Amino acid sequence: MKITVLGSGGWGTALALLLLENGHDVTLWSYTEEESRVLRETRENPMLKGVPLPAELKLTTDMAAVKGCGVVVLATPSFAVRATAAKLRALADPGTVLVSVSKGIEKDTSLRLSQVIRQEVGEACPVVVLSGPSHAEEVGRHVPTAVVSASADPATARLVQDLFMNDRFRVYTSADPVGVETCAALKNVIALCAGVSDGLGYGDNTKAMLMTRGLAEMCRLGVAMGGKAETFAGLAGVGDLIVTCTSMHSRNRRCGILIGQGVPVEEAVKQIGAVVEGYYAAQTARTLAEKAGVEMPITEAAYQVLYHGKDVRTVVGELMGRRKRDELEETR
Repeated sequence: MKITVLGSGGWGTALALLLLENGHDVTLWSYTEEESRVLRETRENPMLKGVPLPAELKLTTDMAAVKGCGVVVLATPSFAVRATAAKLRALADPGTVLVSVSKGIEKDTSLRLSQVIRQEVGEACPVVVLSGPSHAEEVGRHVPTAVVSASADPATARLVQDLFMNDRFRVYTSADPVGVETCAALKNVIALCAGVSDGLGYGDNTKAMLMTRGLAEMCRLGVAMGGKAETFAGLAGVGDLIVTCTSMHSRNRRCGILIGQGVPVEEAVKQIGAVVEGYYAAQTARTLAEKAGVEMPITEAAYQVLYHGKDVRTVVGELMGRRKRDELEETR
């Protein structure tokens, strides 16, 4: 099948290579000519060092490459999804399957990214969400990985499953794109908090507490938004949360470590040198929680640290001092 991947960051490149390996005709689109030039001249993405780009992988900055494609993969940072999708409207053929692999929530609208794509492209192209515990650095090196293809239409989810799946990249299907996409966005906030914990010098107990209670509040919001609770116990939920909170591949965790060590938030984000989705997701998740009437204390704490300069140790004390409750108590 003819496929174009929009976004030549680490994740977009890793998926383009995967699809190429699976026998598809793949074009990798870059936003800037400089990005594309580096890929053409070095046949390597600086974000995937040591992973060669085969000559068969086509490289372009012309989005017209999406014409005639059966599938288009949107792998841009979350802030660029709307602008990219807006350009697609006039270029993508009706029926082209759009696969959203970016993770986040749009800042100004608090919309999930598949909703943003749908707003811009319309109903002519089905949208599928692909997400799960999948560092680009590891997928590029053929490390065994499993993700979820989520769509309200089972046939479309299975199509994406068939396109991406091979003996080192396992794809499950899901009928819960709302839950899968909510997991993808919110886990970045918790990963940033886990990094802060590491930066403060706290131990495994603290990180386990943050991950577990963070998952609980992710699930509360996800269900309130129309997702299924069981999705949060799967690859897109607890799976992605584990990998993002524990790995140094995670930009969110690395940024959190710097903040925990005392680096000012703006400087910490800058030092990472790439988009820290959890920084933006903390604000949008807080907005969604307020609208839904859902209590998210860890997310609220992250927001106060990131956007209002609250001292992280003060925040930890406030979280530990919250009122007594049953572990499974629902708070809406």
